[in-house]
Amino acid sequence: MEIKELLFMVADLWMIFAGFFYGWKFIRRYQNYLLGLEWMIVATSGTNFLIWSAIKGSEDGLMFKFACFLDAFSRSVGITLILVMGLMRVTHRYKPTLATDIGVFVLATIAGLYFQQFHAHFALGPATYYVVVNVATSLFLIYFAGRLWAVGEKVKTVGTLAATAAGFAIAITYDFFPIPGDDELRTIFYTAALATWGTQLWMYFLAYRALHNHNDAADARPALREQSAAGA
Repeated sequence: MEIKELLFMVADLWMIFAGFFYGWKFIRRYQNYLLGLEWMIVATSGTNFLIWSAIKGSEDGLMFKFACFLDAFSRSVGITLILVMGLMRVTHRYKPTLATDIGVFVLATIAGLYFQQFHAHFALGPATYYVVVNVATSLFLIYFAGRLWAVGEKVKTVGTLAATAAGFAIAITYDFFPIPGDDELRTIFYTAALATWGTQLWMYFLAYRALHNHNDAADARPALREQSAAGA
């Protein structure tokens, strides 16, 4: 196995771990099904991609088509609209209804089914759409990082901004700027992309947890003051 293939595998395994591990934590600890399920969908995509690569699958097989669908699912709605809605739980105390949760995943499924057809060849419209929604999501994440800074989470602020900037670089590179010297399977690009996406999943979880804990502490202060007043 060549070094670049080993690095690709490590990057993919990192993303798979981050998706399943932190996705489960989002669901179990915070009951945030938007982020939890999307994290697990990203991990499922990575698992499918890893197996397809290991068995040298063809681009005519079901695994490749499934990979295209999951990629389009997350790039179009998953790590854009669903990500923003999920993070709004700690920025705006937004808790969507079950119908909203289901509806946004149905929308992502429809988008994935439509956009998957453009994976094998460049199409300006879909490629531009992916960049536009990534920019919009990145703007929200900059705001999200600002909230972290305001509560004193300086390290997580820098981590969130760095992960977001790296994710934006990958989004631009994906369709518009192929890496010089990369092979026909784009091994170098996908290694960088998988490592970046895994880091985003990890970093956004840490940032979410920090804001959640801050909100809990803020909610507890009035009750503590009342208890202190009553005791006095």
